[in-house]
Amino acid sequence: MNNSRAGFIVSTAYLWIAVVAFGGILAETIIIYPNVFHDVPASLGTSVEFMVAAGPADFFPPLGALTVVAAVVSLVVLRPARKWVAASLLSLLLGEFLFSALFFWPRNDVMFEEGAAVHSAAVLRQTAWEFETGHWVRLAMSLLTAVLAFAAFVRYQERRRGALR
Repeated sequence: MNNSRAGFIVSTAYLWIAVVAFGGILAETIIIYPNVFHDVPASLGTSVEFMVAAGPADFFPPLGALTVVAAVVSLVVLRPARKWVAASLLSLLLGEFLFSALFFWPRNDVMFEEGAAVHSAAVLRQTAWEFETGHWVRLAMSLLTAVLAFAAFVRYQERRRGALR
């Protein structure tokens, strides 16, 4: 396989994965979170009961790891678009992973692990509000990651077409 074809495959795969990840977070925002947060603290307990077989925690960590791997491979392969790929990887690592670990994981523990057995309804409502508010930052960072992956794809394809002429 020549470098041009490999670059096309890598750039397309990274773009697709980044867009799917953003779409997943957007769907979670529109479909899942209104149910989870509609009547805190009761809705938190209902959500835990509902998401026994599978939930966002089963989907997003593997998808996030796949996105990082695709970004790193893209960083190596897509030299003409390296700045765009690096920016998308930075957005992914800081805006989604680090932010999630520092901001969301402690709140998940309060709402879904400890819950009403440990915290008052007021604390759970405040924590849920903080989570929902912070989630808009995570959604924006996921969008930024996808947009930068798209910019890398376009930049690489422009350079590839120029080299083929």
